Amino acid sequence: DLGLLRTKAVPNGDGTYAITGQKIWISGGEHDMAENIVHLVLARIEGAPAGVKGISLFIVPKFIPDADGSPGERNSLQCAGLEEKMGIHGNATCVMAYDGAKGWLVGQENQGLRIMFVMMNEARLGVGVQGVAQGEAAYQAAAQFARERLQGRSLTGPKNPDGPADPIVVHPDVRRMLMDSRASIEGGRAFMLWTALQADLQHSPDEAQRQKAADYMGLMTPVVKAYLTDRGFKACVDAVQVHGGSGFTEHFPVSQYMRDCRIALIYEGTNGVQALDLVGRKLAANGGRAVMSFFAEVDAFVAENEGNAELKPWVDGLAGAKAQLQEATFWLMQNGLSNPDNAGAASHDYLHLFGLTALSYMWAMMVKAAQARVGEGDPFHARKIATGRYFLERILPEAAGHLAKLKTGAESLMALEGDAF
Repeated sequence: DLGLLRTKAVPNGDGTYAITGQKIWISGGEHDMAENIVHLVLARIEGAPAGVKGISLFIVPKFIPDADGSPGERNSLQCAGLEEKMGIHGNATCVMAYDGAKGWLVGQENQGLRIMFVMMNEARLGVGVQGVAQGEAAYQAAAQFARERLQGRSLTGPKNPDGPADPIVVHPDVRRMLMDSRASIEGGRAFMLWTALQADLQHSPDEAQRQKAADYMGLMTPVVKAYLTDRGFKACVDAVQVHGGSGFTEHFPVSQYMRDCRIALIYEGTNGVQALDLVGRKLAANGGRAVMSFFAEVDAFVAENEGNAELKPWVDGLAGAKAQLQEATFWLMQNGLSNPDNAGAASHDYLHLFGLTALSYMWAMMVKAAQARVGEGDPFHARKIATGRYFLERILPEAAGHLAKLKTGAESLMALEGDAF
């Protein structure tokens, strides 16, 4: 809770500050892989307002640079401890202690939180990439294992008649886990790249394009971070399951993928916080301009392609998902203000409904592109269409469940008194 922050900054009289306090969960806070480490530290200047309004941001180097910029005198900060974690063991997660350490103010006094979120929002996009990447690595490992591991026979007759058993990739339940991962990750990668394009378009010479791209970046960042890490972690969990008992050992890589991916749902703002950010801030920003722009873009794609018979299933699926997301958005507008718990209770399902709608849009665009090139003979395009059909038929229907759950509101969720837990 940054509003309770106790780290203090005292002016030294020469433009620098003496920083005293402690930071926790600092990835790479201490190491020997660089000549210097420059810490970003939030602190409250003496006399600053209470709460988040009085927080300033400082840079505090491990070594104070000499006049030529090379590392000089050791600053009065140190690593006070290391966390023992379930995963990301290659990353030292430190407790950092600052005892009058020399620091320099970044930006203006009491503007630290606003400045920090420039970094945080970019980091959240990076964490979404992490979820996709680790899910992809786990999927590849599971797919290779499923092609090689022999066990049982196909329900429709032997597929490896000259061998003692069939590879487990023939079994429908193994296929379910592999296809869940493949469809989610390929759709998630497209969503990630589409969002990255919006970051570039923020620098367009066209003012309307800049505004739309900036709106999208604000709106999509919590969805990219939370939805893609949820799906990436599920891919890691399913990869362990595909491996069976072998996946629970350290002889195969998927147990590490699962441990390492789990942090992505937590750091840079937990996925629950991302959902609250989406429904509490991003939807209402600028009178809902960003989400209405997204709805309009989806509507335009549907209208443009409704006459395409080959693409019709994906166009219809996208139109249906968008209608459900729009219904959920209007429900939040009507019920969230009267009882904020309704918004909080709906936030998880709303974010997942948004993620499914976004991936539905990505899959519709990808299938359209693949259909235009499927006759070229490259199996990539036919496989892309087949994966897109799986998403349409086996993953997108989850949207209806999320809509039904969020519309129940907060009553049953908040019914038990706190002592009952």
